[in-house]
Amino acid sequence: MQQSLSVNEYLRQHIRTVPDWPAPGVQFRDITPLLQDPKVFRVLIDAFVHRYMDKSMRPDIVAGLDARGFIIGAVIAYELNVGFVPIRKKGKLPFTTVEETYELEYGSATVELHADAVQRGDRVLLIDDLIATGGTMMAGKNLLERLGPR
Repeated sequence: MQQSLSVNEYLRQHIRTVPDWPAPGVQFRDITPLLQDPKVFRVLIDAFVHRYMDKSMRPDIVAGLDARGFIIGAVIAYELNVGFVPIRKKGKLPFTTVEETYELEYGSATVELHADAVQRGDRVLLIDDLIATGGTMMAGKNLLERLGPR
């Protein structure tokens, strides 16, 4: 008899670790196997959608961090019937931007957001594929807070 897994355990089984990539000592978590399997991908998206369908948790907009946060965030925004805004690596957005620099496990990076991407008081759901050091997520949060969402 197979023991039932939690959603988190089920999803974790489909994330592989790639040692020493992109630099020695870094343990990269690759979500490609999770995205390749339609059943697993559906479980991931449904878990988010069910959580954020509740009126007390429902966002006005979803922001996705470059690049895998775009994949997950855009689908969640679609399913919740709200807009989506990308937070991109520096130099990739064509309009007026705000930017934030942060530290990675193997250096530093800068992300940008269009200055008109969110409005004061918007409730924003910030999505990335995973958190290693938390630097990218905090940079995205800082950008959003500068524009005034809650």
